[in-house]
Amino acid sequence: SCIEVDLTGQAASDSIGTRIFSGFGGQVDFLRGAAMSDGGKPILALPSRSNRGDPRIVPTLRDGAGVVSTRAHVHYVVTEYGVAFLPGKGLPARAKELIKIAHPDDREALQKKAHERFGAKVL
Repeated sequence: SCIEVDLTGQAASDSIGTRIFSGFGGQVDFLRGAAMSDGGKPILALPSRSNRGDPRIVPTLRDGAGVVSTRAHVHYVVTEYGVAFLPGKGLPARAKELIKIAHPDDREALQKKAHERFGAKVL
């Protein structure tokens, strides 16, 4: 699990912006181990929104947030809206995958930010 994922697949798991929320435990070890094991799948699962209704899939991580799991380590991101399969994809394709599993009310704003950042490749 993680606190938020940006449109490239980077995950912040121990901080909300500059505020440390928890330790990140063995998340990176888990993801790397799963990727290296026969048939393993490195999965990050999170709800599309926080308990307060804040989006968990965001255009960019909050200022000061620590990247615990890099986009190179994150292969699958799962929300209640589906699964984003990220390995081997460029940044625009990753954004498109993640937008598909974001909360429906957040998708339009994410699409706009992705288009500003990556151009028409995201549409």
